[in-house]
Amino acid sequence: MENNDKIEVLINKILNKIKLNLKEKHKKLLIQIVKFFIVGVIATLIDFVFLFIFKSILNLNIVLANTLSFIISLIYNYIASTKWVFDVSENNDKKKSFILFIFFSVLGLMLNDLIVWGLSEKIGIHYMLAKIFATAVVMVFNFITRKMFLEEKATNN
Repeated sequence: MENNDKIEVLINKILNKIKLNLKEKHKKLLIQIVKFFIVGVIATLIDFVFLFIFKSILNLNIVLANTLSFIISLIYNYIASTKWVFDVSENNDKKKSFILFIFFSVLGLMLNDLIVWGLSEKIGIHYMLAKIFATAVVMVFNFITRKMFLEEKATNN
């Protein structure tokens, strides 16, 4: 993360204003979670817009539409996550990091597809409501796995 990042400055101002004194590692984690949330909101918007286009306009099957929209948002998410959210060490093997990111994203996609399909096709919940629930579950999964594996070498040095 950049030292003069606007989000970091804003969070530090808020913490100072409310007189909340966090340890540096907790402050760094809070900043990272906020950045992850911002990237996630943008990726989710990308995902939802393309899901709507693929399902409602192009009339694709829900799983295919969801998969395609997920992949498009994943490309954005990878770039933003490695550039802005996580402390990815320059020593990290970029190929290994990308493969791990894709691997865990595919697991997240399968979880996402399963939840969307199950809730919309089997239970009868509108596909967009099912997508909201699936997104929340997969967001937690993604943060944990990306933090563990993208920062693996950076935190072990």
